[in-house]
Amino acid sequence: MTSDQNLMLYAKLAGFRLVVLANRFGCDTDFSRELHDRLIEGLEAAVARIRVIMELERTLIVGDDEFIAYQLQGENEIFGRFTINLLDDLDIDLDTCEYRINSRGWTNAVAADDGGVEVNFPTLVRLTDDELGTLAPIVKQITQKTGIPVHAVRAVQC
Repeated sequence: MTSDQNLMLYAKLAGFRLVVLANRFGCDTDFSRELHDRLIEGLEAAVARIRVIMELERTLIVGDDEFIAYQLQGENEIFGRFTINLLDDLDIDLDTCEYRINSRGWTNAVAADDGGVEVNFPTLVRLTDDELGTLAPIVKQITQKTGIPVHAVRAVQC
């Protein structure tokens, strides 16, 4: 991305953060407030990453530094995989048959009884627009206008 594109993305992200902050005042449940807070945190993290990238670009313009160029490339690659998770994040280790939700402790997915051995991992289920409430259109706009995926999923044990 060019510095102009980064500046535009920075402005969009900051604008969406303000929209979500304003929208939070209309929340009538703790769940809705938590979703808003998580989205605000995610947008702030994206803004912070863009600021680092823009600073590295400025530093590189001033002087041709191979290390800065390498660091900028790495930051761009990391930002290219940036995702905002509003509720649950699921990590599965197929080698050990373990999983963890939201980076908490690992849980064994293997169950054994007289009927045999079963491996049962949770699945991620998308929140409905009703569950997202007023955040549903905002989340869609963030993804459309910035390219940053916003995942609003809940881990469910099958």
